[in-house]
Amino acid sequence: MITEKQKTFFEKLKSMYGQDTLPSFEIIAKEFGFKHKNSVWQYFNKLKEENLIQEKNGRFFINKELFGAVLFSSAVKAGFASVADDYIEKRVSLDESFKINNPSTFLFTVSGDSMIDLGIFEGDKVIVEKTNTARNGDIVIAFIDGGYTLKTYRNKNGKVWLEPANKNYPNLYPKEQLVIFGIAQGIVRKL
Repeated sequence: MITEKQKTFFEKLKSMYGQDTLPSFEIIAKEFGFKHKNSVWQYFNKLKEENLIQEKNGRFFINKELFGAVLFSSAVKAGFASVADDYIEKRVSLDESFKINNPSTFLFTVSGDSMIDLGIFEGDKVIVEKTNTARNGDIVIAFIDGGYTLKTYRNKNGKVWLEPANKNYPNLYPKEQLVIFGIAQGIVRKL
């Protein structure tokens, strides 16, 4: 069990350095306003004991299991309400789940309301995996006749078009060019 002071120190470490290798005791002492690096060493010993900090090859880093959103083992029903269990299954990192650190994965901010019937709203972040092919029904970012757009890819009997998810917008049929940039893998919304 750690004290409130140790917890505050740890949270500051986590917010300042994230998953990077932690700097030397001297640097941390200076940045945190300690007079001596020995104070940092004492914090590290306790945090190592609690498995909040780990050491590998003489370098310290924050336990990677402590990053990401908490995933509860109980599901939440989209139908009738039910009692939710408070059992934490694990922490989930969007970086790992959506391969955000992968060079072929991108985030785009949605502008406009052409996809609202699929629950994609202005300001949402779309996680896109780069590919130049799509299947019928995939939500894609595509370059069509001189501009990029987010729509549902449709292909029926060799006829290809992009379909909005809002009745106020028409289907987009390519006149000259349609190039798939990538397929939407998920949506992130900040509430």
